[in-house]
Order: sequence, then structure tokens, then C-alpha cells
Amino acid sequence: MEEYKEKLDGLPVDIKLRAVDRLKIHLMRQKYGYFSRLCLLVALIGPGILVMIADNDAGGVITYAQTGSIFGIGFFIPFMILMLPVAFIVQEMTVRLGAVTHRGHAEMIWKRYGRFWGFFSLIDLVVANILTLITEFIGITIGMEIFGVSPIISSVAAIIVITSIQLFTRYSYWEWISLSIAVFNLVFIPLVFFVPRLHWGVVARSFATWHIPGGVSSLFIYVVLANLGTTIAPWMLFFQQSSVVDKGLTVKDIRDGQVDTFLGSFFMVVVAIAIVMIAGFTVYRGHLGTTIDIQNILSVISAKMGGFAMKLFALGLVEAGLVAAIAISASTSWAMGEAFGWPKSINLPPLKGMHFYLPGLLSIVVAGLVVLIPHVPLGFLNLTVQVLASIFMPAAMLFLLMLLNDREIMGNHVNRPWQNITSFAIIGFLIIMNGLYGLTVIFPHIFG
Repeated sequence: MEEYKEKLDGLPVDIKLRAVDRLKIHLMRQKYGYFSRLCLLVALIGPGILVMIADNDAGGVITYAQTGSIFGIGFFIPFMILMLPVAFIVQEMTVRLGAVTHRGHAEMIWKRYGRFWGFFSLIDLVVANILTLITEFIGITIGMEIFGVSPIISSVAAIIVITSIQLFTRYSYWEWISLSIAVFNLVFIPLVFFVPRLHWGVVARSFATWHIPGGVSSLFIYVVLANLGTTIAPWMLFFQQSSVVDKGLTVKDIRDGQVDTFLGSFFMVVVAIAIVMIAGFTVYRGHLGTTIDIQNILSVISAKMGGFAMKLFALGLVEAGLVAAIAISASTSWAMGEAFGWPKSINLPPLKGMHFYLPGLLSIVVAGLVVLIPHVPLGFLNLTVQVLASIFMPAAMLFLLMLLNDREIMGNHVNRPWQNITSFAIIGFLIIMNGLYGLTVIFPHIFG
């Protein structure tokens, strides 16, 4: 190992560190047996689990809680099950694209389709990321208020923690720290068993009697779009592909990357269902509700499940915001670096990589300050951001599909017909729901 490291000494530090990581993987491949294979899988997973857990961000947690409190579980638990293949199909494409090209998503669009579309996708991403980061700080500040911490202190502390993780860790440690924080996202699963009078028979019947509570309405379309926006979002495409590249995955690692992405999709959906169930059984009153304020939801959880359960929920909310802010700000930095040809790796030392780190860190500061503005309608803002993510998503997916069907780029790893069919079906559904939402904006009473 030392012999190889000496040969790498002349390389730039970020490339050298990535090469050292790849060398470790190469040496692990030389070992045989189930245990060695498991160790190799553990070494290769990360981007898929991290992007999916980060997708259950603070905005997502609030959205799922709002969904359960307004509509109960009848429609949205089966709906969340359907989100597993949707999320996996979309994100798996970024694994193949990153492993084959060794280029990030922004760089591929910029070089393949030119400056105009490069700027279009970059502006789309940066605007969506800043808006999404605002929801992360909403979750962090509201969650920390449960523990008696003022919004100013929690917002500033979050900025310092995220900045330190981005600046002072190399990629492998950055990923390990992020995954360690992400583990706390699973706290919502045991919380389900704190729910009083939980009826698993009602959960089972939701699949047999799948229906839309109260029929199609403007509110229902709005909430469906919000749930779509928190399941698949533009930042996820940019993040996972760039993460695959920075981690150094190759064509040989595609299968492990697919396993990684499936595991992440599975945990994402299980956590989402748990949150919908918690709110559905505690807040929903058996008829369409109007509760969209997360503070009210937390109060009801405290009254019906106890203060300890409420604090666990608040802790999960803080974790969700923190890990997502780390991932989303990194996706901004990667995309800007790829677009403008700057050095682009979390392996870069702070001074050498300041161009790379600065865009992501500035977006965090902006988001952290916005949530401190008095009288901002946080519940409405959160749902609106998720809806905007679903509106931006069809364009982002079209670029992804064009790249995945470009044989000159992908070779034998181009999309199969079933992958194109399902991807276009997802895009079509998003466009239809966006169109229906547009109609409800113009004609508010169209659905009664």
C-alpha cells in the first residue's frame, strides 16, 4: 500500500485522496469469500443511502406529518409504497451515469448540451436548493425550540456545524459523518409504537380500500405534489451523481451502487410511512382536516403520545434538517464547480477549494437567515417549496433521460426500454399533476 501511495504523491491532493480510496477498493476485490464481499459492499455504499435519507429531510418530515394530519392514512400509505420504485428508478440512473462517465450531472449537461441549457439547469438547481434549505432550517429551528433553544442560536449553530463538516473533512469522513447523523432518521419508526390505539387492521384496509378522502380537490392535488416533490427532487440527481464521482465508483461498482440506492429507497419509504401513521392516528379526526402547522402537530403528539415521544419527533426533525442541509449544500457546490470548471471535490483543503465550497456555504447562510424573519408562514412555505420541487423535476428528468439514452456516452449501459417507459410515465404523471395544480390556481373552485 505504501509503495502505491509514493507513486501518487505528485498528484493534486483531491485526486490523490480519491485514488487512495480506489486503491483500497481494488485490494479488497482481491479477497474472496462472503465476508470479504460484504466488507466491499459496505465500503461502496453511501451515496444511495445518504441521498434517500437526506430526501426524508425536515421539509419532508413536516410534509408527511401535514399529509397524515389532513388526509389520514387511507390514501397516502399505499401512495408511499409506490414511491419506492419511483425513487429507485430515478436515482439508479444517476449511479450508472456517474460510474460510466466519471463526471457530475451539471458537467454532463454543460458539455453535452451547451451553455444555455447548462445555465438553465444550474439556475433551476440553485433556486430550488436555496428554497429547500429554508425548509431544513425551519425544521431545525422548530425542533430545537422544543428543547428550549432559540431560533437564532439553533440557526447559527447549524450553520457552524454544516460549514465545519464541509470544510474540514475529506470525502470518506464527510460521508461517514453524514451517514452517522442520518441514522437518527430511523427514530420515527419506533415512535409508531407510542401511538395510542394504533390499529394495524386499519393500515391493512387502506390497501384494500384505496381511495381519495373527500374526492379530488385542489388541496389534495397540492398535497400530492408536495409528497412527490419531497420524494424526487432535482438536487437528488445532482447530488448522487457527483457523490458517485467523488467517491470514485466505476462500472464495476454499478451493482453495488444499485443495492445502495435500493436500501436507501426502502428506508426512505418506511420512515415516510411511519410519519404519516403517527400524524394520521394522532391528529387526523376522521374527516378532512386543515392542520398544516407543525407546531400544532407537535402539540397534539405531546398530548396524545407524551412529552418524550414529542421530543423524539423533534430530534428526528432536527436530524432530518441537518443531514439534508449537508447534502443539498454539497450538491450546489458540486454543480457550480462542474459548470465553471473549478476544482470540485470534498477532498479539497479549505483554502485550495474555496471556490468550490463557497456557493454551498452561502446558500446555507441565506436559508438560515430567512427563517429568522418574523411572521413567515412556515407551514405554507414548506408545502409550497415541495410543490415547486415537483414542478422543476420534469425538466431535470428529461436531461437525465437524454444522457442515459446517449450510446456514445453510456455504451452498453444505456437505459433499457422498460426504464425509459417507466421514466416517461413518471414525467407524464408529474406534468399532469402540475397541470391540474395550475388549473386550481386559475380556477380555485374547479374541483368543488
